[in-house]
Amino acid sequence: MGVYRDKVLPRIIDKACSSDDIGKWRVRATDGLHGIVVEPGFGSGTNLPYYPDAVTKVYAVDPAVLGRKLAADRLAASSVDVEFVGLDGQAIPLDDNSCDAGLLTYTLCTIPDPMVALAELRRIIKPGGALHFLEHGIAPEPGMQRWQYRIDHVQKRVFDGCHVSRNHPELLTAAGFEIEWSEAEYANGPKPWSFFHLGRAVNLA
Repeated sequence: MGVYRDKVLPRIIDKACSSDDIGKWRVRATDGLHGIVVEPGFGSGTNLPYYPDAVTKVYAVDPAVLGRKLAADRLAASSVDVEFVGLDGQAIPLDDNSCDAGLLTYTLCTIPDPMVALAELRRIIKPGGALHFLEHGIAPEPGMQRWQYRIDHVQKRVFDGCHVSRNHPELLTAAGFEIEWSEAEYANGPKPWSFFHLGRAVNLA
């Protein structure tokens, strides 16, 4: 998996996640972000074109070093100051209460222990700060859920740990965030992969 994970998969994800259809969701996910933002799963910088002008700095966290190279054009075109600070969303080398907000897009589905990652984000995001999220996750229909559970083991192998069966609002609530608003609906594409959880949660720490 080494060459595939390090050299091939980041390119596949970059192509799959930079479509105009996904861009419409990113506009909504980034709306209202401001100040200093921590972004685990920064990848190839596909959120950069959608950051509001009020965002002054982004701390980027991602295990795929190739992602930085794939992000080069987006970084050059963006006015946002981006600093790469770590490889693991479960252990982010930032001080407590050092960020105004956080952003997760198609990231919490892949992190091995989402509760550890969310605890890190609660530590880093200032009390009252927001965590914006856009994730593919568990659908409401039992029949679709059965399909998602069936394909999860293959999904995890092919996409380096990615799940399609996580309930992201429930995870955020269990971690101590308060859901300010959230929506869940099918996007374009095959249904098991295209039920999106979108919203904003507040850090109650």
